[in-house]
Amino acid sequence: MGESRRKRKGAGLTAAGGVDEAMVVDTLGGRMHVRWDEGAPATPNGQLVFFAEFLATAGVFDRWVADCPLEYRSNNAPGKRDVLGTLLLAILAGHRRYAHVTALRGDAVAAQALGMERVISEDALRRALERIDEAASSAWLRPALMSSVREALERPWVLDIDASVKPLYGRQEGAELGYNPHKPGRPSHVLHTYWVGNLRLVLDVQVNSGKQHTSVHAKAGLARLLDELGDRRPALVRGDCGYGNEGILVELEQRHQPYLLRLRQTKNVQRLVARQFNRMDWSRPDSQGCQVVEDSLQLLGWSAKRRVVIVRRRIRDAVARERRDHSGQMRLALADMAVLEGQRMWEYTVLVTDVAYPIEAVAQLYRDRADCENGFDELKNQWGLGGFTTQDINRCQTTARSGALIYNWWSWYCRAAHPGARLEAVTSRPLLLAAVGKVASHAGQTQLYLTPLHAKTQTIKALVANIRAALQHVKAAAEQLPTIDRWATLVRYICQRIAPSLGPIPPVPALNPTG
Repeated sequence: MGESRRKRKGAGLTAAGGVDEAMVVDTLGGRMHVRWDEGAPATPNGQLVFFAEFLATAGVFDRWVADCPLEYRSNNAPGKRDVLGTLLLAILAGHRRYAHVTALRGDAVAAQALGMERVISEDALRRALERIDEAASSAWLRPALMSSVREALERPWVLDIDASVKPLYGRQEGAELGYNPHKPGRPSHVLHTYWVGNLRLVLDVQVNSGKQHTSVHAKAGLARLLDELGDRRPALVRGDCGYGNEGILVELEQRHQPYLLRLRQTKNVQRLVARQFNRMDWSRPDSQGCQVVEDSLQLLGWSAKRRVVIVRRRIRDAVARERRDHSGQMRLALADMAVLEGQRMWEYTVLVTDVAYPIEAVAQLYRDRADCENGFDELKNQWGLGGFTTQDINRCQTTARSGALIYNWWSWYCRAAHPGARLEAVTSRPLLLAAVGKVASHAGQTQLYLTPLHAKTQTIKALVANIRAALQHVKAAAEQLPTIDRWATLVRYICQRIAPSLGPIPPVPALNPTG
């Protein structure tokens, strides 16, 4: 009798106006009887409840919603929690377009876990973000990004800066022809990203038009960020050849901020490399086969001489692409700064720095920057930082910073689950998000039944146990000290789990390469 009542309740009308009946489907594994059940509360991301508990315990999501400057006058408008919760679900799912939000509309379980009334439509989300002006968006999101990271900056850390190109395919504001190596001739935006290199966390993202790809347009943001950090400034600011110029160097030197930047292959830099050929004091090759020497250099336009470190790496079995001159040396007019000496081919890199570290450590510190390139790639391709494009650049800025903030939250969540190593989204989402969840309510209690789809079920349970242990630590501390900052307590606990054997915080000059 209960079954017949459920059938009448869940029955709908077909396209022809009749009652929806079971379908007989002959599959490769045999016959199945298929029936639509649109009213059952279920979700493909059942483990989202643990992430929702993480956000609720730390209080960061509620604070983010409360500080949002979005305002409505209509009673029929969606609430701020519904708007931001929908954006969070879309970014967390790896979406890149507003149209993908439609795939989340039926997930009532995820909406309940985040305290939402419903998942709003793509058009409602677009219109809601349009109501937040540029100044209000910056005043809302930049402090949220800073607070998500600041508590972890007690130990010496490295600030990496980079510019990423976001190709565009319409008539968006700021879509201009600029530097676009992968799609020449394609209009683009440029994302200037400020990055905690040691932890792979984002401090800020700045969206500019396609022509504003040079360091001149990142200098003001960098200076403002360093001033806001105060006593938690980085031990080192690191960047590629786009930032090794007088403007950035003076900005850093005025603030007594140590730096390590790469220089462009200008004529004077090439002459500097040529002067090193006959030197006999090159260091011994390290584990990467690199040798280093140091010198001083003052380029045209520089206000003073600065310390430079020249790094060369042997290229094995390489084929020279330029002719040798009469002395047997290869000319320096190579795009990758490669020089052939006799039968040996070397690739040269010139770094400018004001730190007093040994030259071998300086070379290793710059090589460590290669790991940050993986982080920039993850942000663009797995977290939608280069997506959610609209006609105006302001909403692109808002979604970029929102994506960076949610990425930071998820990164801390994954480190709580797996302190020994980072987990990229392509690995962490199947492990810590995907599971079929079905809700059953009885006697005022809500039961969520999870069916993991991943083969490593026992690993998932162990990771979830680590997360709940971290949250229990915060809850226990909050019971004793009700006014405690829960997010700061949680971040400190995770940092201790990441590096339990580091001991006291070393002074800045003792900074070691991250390897």
